[in-house]
Amino acid sequence: MKEEKNSLTLKHKIGYGLGDAGGVMTFALMSSTFSMYCTDALGISPATIAILLLIWNVWDFINDPLMGAYIDKAFARNSNPKGKFRPWILKATPLLCISFILLWSVPNFFVGVARICFLFTLKILYEGAYTMFNIPMGSLLSSMADNDEERAALSSARGIGSAGATLISLFIMPLFLKKYGETNATGYALGATVCALIGLAMCLGHYFMTFERNNTESRPEEADNIKVTDILEVLKVNRPFVALCVHGLFICMMQYVGNTLNNYMYSDVLGDISISGYGTLLSAPAMIIIFITGPMIAKKIGLEKFIRYGLLISCILYVLLFAALMVIDVNPWVYAICSNTAMGFAFISIYMQWGLVGEAIDYNEMITGKRTEGSIYGAFNLSRRVGQTIGNSAAMLLLGLVGYNGALAVQSPSTINGIKALCVLLPGILVLGSWASFKFLWNMDDEMRASVDAFKAAKKENSTKE
Repeated sequence: MKEEKNSLTLKHKIGYGLGDAGGVMTFALMSSTFSMYCTDALGISPATIAILLLIWNVWDFINDPLMGAYIDKAFARNSNPKGKFRPWILKATPLLCISFILLWSVPNFFVGVARICFLFTLKILYEGAYTMFNIPMGSLLSSMADNDEERAALSSARGIGSAGATLISLFIMPLFLKKYGETNATGYALGATVCALIGLAMCLGHYFMTFERNNTESRPEEADNIKVTDILEVLKVNRPFVALCVHGLFICMMQYVGNTLNNYMYSDVLGDISISGYGTLLSAPAMIIIFITGPMIAKKIGLEKFIRYGLLISCILYVLLFAALMVIDVNPWVYAICSNTAMGFAFISIYMQWGLVGEAIDYNEMITGKRTEGSIYGAFNLSRRVGQTIGNSAAMLLLGLVGYNGALAVQSPSTINGIKALCVLLPGILVLGSWASFKFLWNMDDEMRASVDAFKAAKKENSTKE
């Protein structure tokens, strides 16, 4: 047992990867199919769904930092011998599964206002359960990893789990929709149930195959000093964390602008929407290479440089692709390969960023004397949620501003150029914003890392003596 507590094994890496995989088994359907379920199967108007989405997003903004602060506060008051985060993961796992199944089945048994009320309430419960699982799962990385190599390895494992679960869930649901039809709620309920049960198994695997080793002992006298507003002080003194929040904002805007407008590019500009579905498959080989080689590259050049170089390459590829689109007719398959390659390099930052969050947490403990992984991870998640919301909303607003008209069989030349700019140039600009956050805000250098390592070593030695 002692050996397990002091070494990161293959079992631990697989277990950590299962965490995001389990969450994504449900989350991927929320971002890809939930709106269709509401409008086509439940018959709720798009305008009503738009209002509900706004309220749900506000709830997401609130519950992430609240959950993080509560986890920190609870552990400071009374540390659980089973760990700071894993007990929450075990509690949240069945709630996540059950609330997701109910969300995709119960509203169908009601009509009118009752249906909307049940949908609203169950979505709130699901998002609360997801936050209760996701915040400790993400924060767990800083408790498992001790150095850049370990953080990169766990980040890579998380990326593999996330990508794999996305493919699985987006493969399963269409099978049920094809059998029962897109307007039949039965198909959605069955598909959601299968995905939730697979996610349940993955989340339990995550719990039983991970461990914690970097937690500070409980200090009841400090519990009352841990507040949600502590994050404001962190923003003042922790530049690496500020850089991560700016990065999260820009990279999620890029991701969700692309997700929202992707079909318009293939349909209205390239004339073949069927190819858009192959995007994930086209980028899969590059992602596998990144996941395998990422920890080795990070060990050689550093995790932050690895991410920064990936973002810069992505920006250059997007700008070159936009230039090509403006002067020649690009084959849809060539576009798919080039755009997904550019996105793949940008996604290095998404899949590997969790290691840097762990580094910012260690640094924050050194300068503030508080180890508040939950609050920091929750606040970082908040910056990503804001980016997602802005990306979704801005994409549709800008599409209207460039003159898009869904009633037209062929869009005007100016609208075509506008779609090109929104789908290729705008992501490149947003990726550049993410790169700038690491280039100009991130200030964690070798000297600072040495200080953090010395602090952690001293803390471990004091803990051993006690």
